[in-house]
Amino acid sequence: MPDVTTSHFISTSSDDPAHLTLQGDWVLEHYAQLRQQVRELSRSGTSYRSADLHRIGRLDTAGGQLLADLLGAELIRQLADSDRDLPEERRVLLTRIADSLQEEPPTHPQQNAALELLGNLGQYVVGLCQHTLVLLAFIGMTLAGMAAGLLRPGTWRITSIVAQIEQIALNAVAIVALLTFMVGAVIAFLGATVLADFGATIYTVDLVAFSFLREFAVLLTAILMAGRTASAFTAQIGSMKANEEIDAIRALGLNPLHILVIPRVIAMIISLPALTFIGMLSGMLGGAVVCSLALDISPTMFLHILEQNVAVRHFYLGMAKAPLFAFLIAIIGCMEGFKVSGSAESVGEHTTSAVVQSIFVVILLDALAALFFMEMGW
Repeated sequence: MPDVTTSHFISTSSDDPAHLTLQGDWVLEHYAQLRQQVRELSRSGTSYRSADLHRIGRLDTAGGQLLADLLGAELIRQLADSDRDLPEERRVLLTRIADSLQEEPPTHPQQNAALELLGNLGQYVVGLCQHTLVLLAFIGMTLAGMAAGLLRPGTWRITSIVAQIEQIALNAVAIVALLTFMVGAVIAFLGATVLADFGATIYTVDLVAFSFLREFAVLLTAILMAGRTASAFTAQIGSMKANEEIDAIRALGLNPLHILVIPRVIAMIISLPALTFIGMLSGMLGGAVVCSLALDISPTMFLHILEQNVAVRHFYLGMAKAPLFAFLIAIIGCMEGFKVSGSAESVGEHTTSAVVQSIFVVILLDALAALFFMEMGW
């Protein structure tokens, strides 16, 4: 006789190790013993090609699941389809077990594109409202801190303010002057090209003066500060947040708002109007150079036309927007720094967010201010 290995539920033969003879009751009552024997056979790594199920007494879903683990879904289905001697109810049970093992995971029904777009829009609006509330709260905290500082002048951190002015204003003079000079030259050249068709090239002076005194100088400077300074504020405060330096400041009994935010806000409010004034001068200088070289308008005539045709109120209107832009740029940069969660990736994300938000707010407020000034007749 061939060598046979037999257990209470599973028998194997040395003549055909890939064939199993199953017996006994494969039910939940014997689940622990069945699972142990199935595990032992599974560890052997043998791939079973056939099995005899006729000696199984009772069979339920728990036993059927163990059969599937032992034999595999394909062999279970093959036995259920080919062995007509098995009872019908047992064949149905084995087929369903094989189907459950081979069926693909359910796919979520495709959502309507319009509904998905509407849901995304709703999430964006809710996020925008929440972000606006946080920004307003941070503005209120900063204004309250600045108002408290007015009552106690000794708490002003003059050294920090002066250091920030150096970084914000003095180090940015060259880039602001160069940018506005080139933009002024371009505007003068384009204006002269268009106005030449009407014989009104002399009004190129007015075009350059109006555009830089009212809009371009403050707008270009604010956008530069949003990209250069707001990002620096976020990166500096975010790095301190990631290194737990802000927690150390609080542990010392100090207020991070007074130490980190207010000096930067004050420095920005001082620096941006000064840079805007430099931008106005540099932009009109670029226009004057083009007028002198291309239109035969001498610098003396340029200044005379400027004095005769351009009222000083345009200068005031342009400068009036600078402190507001400076305040919002500094607030957004500092607020995004405090939002950093602690990783380098978070610092980069909030730095990008600070730049985008600052530029958006600056352009939005500038457009609203232009409409308001136009309606007021200014």
